[in-house]
Amino acid sequence: MVLEASAVPMMIVESSNGEESTLEGSDAILKFLDSEFKVKDITDESQGGDEDVEGELLSKADDALAFVPGILRAGRGSTVSGAVSSLSPRPEKPLVLYSYEGNQFCRLVREVLTELDIVYELRSAGKGSPRREELASITGGSSQCPYLIDPNTGVKMAESKDIIEFLFKTYADFIPPSELLKSVSGVVTPLLKPVFKAIAPLQAGSSRENEFEYKSELAEAKAKIFDEISRLNESAPVVIYTYSLSPFCTEATALLDSAGISYEEVSLGKEWIPGLIDDPLKRAALLEITGSSSLPNIFVGGNSIGGLFSGTPGLLAALESGELKPMVETAMKSM
Repeated sequence: MVLEASAVPMMIVESSNGEESTLEGSDAILKFLDSEFKVKDITDESQGGDEDVEGELLSKADDALAFVPGILRAGRGSTVSGAVSSLSPRPEKPLVLYSYEGNQFCRLVREVLTELDIVYELRSAGKGSPRREELASITGGSSQCPYLIDPNTGVKMAESKDIIEFLFKTYADFIPPSELLKSVSGVVTPLLKPVFKAIAPLQAGSSRENEFEYKSELAEAKAKIFDEISRLNESAPVVIYTYSLSPFCTEATALLDSAGISYEEVSLGKEWIPGLIDDPLKRAALLEITGSSSLPNIFVGGNSIGGLFSGTPGLLAALESGELKPMVETAMKSM
């Protein structure tokens, strides 16, 4: 059955005579489920009074709180991830997920399945469901959710963290960095970039009386960076300058690892803060070369592409657009 783009959610109902009908939108679906699978109210309807008021208040509270997870998760699971391309492996058979509502770990897995555009069968296994016993028979006694079964690989596993890692490694081109870090970067980076740009030369000694001496040292540091990149490119197509305590740097190297791209890492210390940075002059030189003093600072085949989220085009953007792969291949040919 071919479905045209329409309301979401959508449910296909098959009648006893085999005829199919389509329900669109949550109101229509809930009305159908309520009429077909009515659950007896556990409260005594004859009581009325305060119980009715309390029930109405709880219902309104549930409706209000239903939007909270979506807000806190910043739209996760709403669109297909840039980590999925036309070249990404696709499962031939639908995956199976045992899950239930109200569990944040189950929700995490469902979000990732949506982001990776993976077709799957959802088996609701809430408390009291016979599918709990079904799941226990599969696992040997445990009914822990989420639980994923991939008939394409033979993999069966619990634990949301392990499931998500498996899904990205198996059905995506790379594991994207933290969405929270990306959101923070979008707000903080524009504000701090001018500050970092001003501080970097000062840390390197630009305020000294002998300006010629500073400029001479800076020119020498720039030349050393070009030599360093050229030398390191003999063994890897990518060179990345990092701080060991920076979450942006950690995410950048993890992103390169997940994409299977070899690189050489050059650390400038723990962080840019005085006492934690090992080579402030090299940082000032990177600012002169690339226009950015923030790390990570990434070079592919000797050319700067920026940092994790920012730059021209930036590591994540280059991966999502498919631009990075040919750049790396070109760099490898000259190794």
